[in-house]
Amino acid sequence: MKTLNLLVLSTLSLVLLGSCSTRLTYFTQDLYERYNWSENDLKKIQFYVSQDIVLKRELKGGSSDIVSGTIKIEDGRQIEEVIIRKGTPGAFIFSPKSERFAIGFEDSNERYLMFGPSPKFSDRYVMLASDWNRRTGEVTYDNKKWRVSSDDAFAALLVDLRKISKVDVNSRVAKGRKVD
Repeated sequence: MKTLNLLVLSTLSLVLLGSCSTRLTYFTQDLYERYNWSENDLKKIQFYVSQDIVLKRELKGGSSDIVSGTIKIEDGRQIEEVIIRKGTPGAFIFSPKSERFAIGFEDSNERYLMFGPSPKFSDRYVMLASDWNRRTGEVTYDNKKWRVSSDDAFAALLVDLRKISKVDVNSRVAKGRKVD
């Protein structure tokens, strides 16, 4: 009997803990249009990245302006690498044009990646890069050019809909008005 009670209690605890965790969903163009958020509204939304993003750039001889990554040696070349892990929280910084968001994952306003809706991926806001080829793309981060893997093209923005959907209701009851 004790084993059954322990099993029921454990299951109930897991269900309660699971209901308290965040429920992340993809940020899509439809979601953006449905709520009609302004830039000030977007600055209040906590974004998350759906998968790891790895930024790489080759350091030239004498280059010593390291951003916040690690230095690796690949094929005798010095490579600086910045990794943004899956689930890393990000914040809206600005929108350079319609349907483009600069999202920062570090404290500097110069360190951001661009995201926009992709019709190929159900209008999810995915990382944008220039010069995509089969294996890599080029992004600007901290005013420098970085290479990203083509797998990073699937990195999308996530949001916690429960926090976004919270509605503040100010309610009052009218007392009525009598004629003198």
